[in-house]
Amino acid sequence: MASLDPTRITPRLHLLDHSVGQSYLWQDDEELTLIDAGWAGSADATAAAIRSAGLDPGRLRRIVLTHCHRDHVGAAQELADRHGAEILAHGLDASVIRGEEPVPEPHLLDWEVPLFAHGLTVPEAPPTRVDRVVRDGEVLDFGDGAVVVHAPGHTPGSLAVHLPRHGVLFAGDTVASVPEVMFGVFHVDRALAAESMRRLATLEPSVLCCGHGAPVTTDTAARLTAAAAAAA
Repeated sequence: MASLDPTRITPRLHLLDHSVGQSYLWQDDEELTLIDAGWAGSADATAAAIRSAGLDPGRLRRIVLTHCHRDHVGAAQELADRHGAEILAHGLDASVIRGEEPVPEPHLLDWEVPLFAHGLTVPEAPPTRVDRVVRDGEVLDFGDGAVVVHAPGHTPGSLAVHLPRHGVLFAGDTVASVPEVMFGVFHVDRALAAESMRRLATLEPSVLCCGHGAPVTTDTAARLTAAAAAAA
């Protein structure tokens, strides 16, 4: 694939845009964490982007998967195998990520059908190991205490990651920002996803990182709250 140019969001946070889907790189003093992993075949470009950001991909310690879709999972195991990283996911999506169960089918609105077909042009994700199953409320050892937030609806095991000490929220595909903050698409259960979005809004982040769309860094909490109130 084409090279990825990392976009710096904060001193510790970079966006890696895979054109279909995106991942985020968080930097602690000695370790790196990747939130989602891009699609199959993107491992070389991801490693090169990490180097382009002035960082060493050999410091990658964990890859947190927000859900089981191919544009988020595809390169996870290749990156983990190369750099010694651990792969984390919620238990309700873990069997899909491992290839033991099929990806759950979304309930598409008419206008979502062509968008969904375009997403299927991304290479299918290979069966991928999950080294650690995480649960709602669990605190992970990065970002000065990263809190797992189960956000079901997009998929049963969709999760968000909240860094309360930094005001950063990685929302996966429950929320989008294309360009305005909005309810995401391709949900398995729209009502449940809307409920999850309203829960995420109560976290009042100052930086919102979605699976699709530019990071939101201005009036973030108010924009997320307004979009959540309109979600249905």
